[in-house]
Amino acid sequence: MGSRPDGWWRDRAGAATRLLERMPALVGRAVEAPDGADRPTVAISRLVAVVEGAAKAASAPDGIDLLPAPADGDTAIVEEAARLAEAGERVLVVTADRGLRARLGDGVQVAGPGWFNELIGR
Repeated sequence: MGSRPDGWWRDRAGAATRLLERMPALVGRAVEAPDGADRPTVAISRLVAVVEGAAKAASAPDGIDLLPAPADGDTAIVEEAARLAEAGERVLVVTADRGLRARLGDGVQVAGPGWFNELIGR
């Protein structure tokens, strides 16, 4: 959410809900892969959104799996990405956080928020 200075910090649940509402149209699409991807396109079969703190009150539209973080969001993202990768799913995490990127396991691809914002028309 923080990639756009739109006042998200005043209403984190509302900002998360607005962001989540833009995502369902991506499910089932093949899109241009982010820079550095091993394939030219990414097929989006599922979207998992991790929320933390006040954003846990957000509501997600159908088609988006909402995962409230039991503690910090980064740990929940790392654990969910590892779980999905171990289950054989291709995983792409969207983040600008270098510390989070360093914690993600092998086989987990990463894209920046600019790539994702372009996909959702934000």
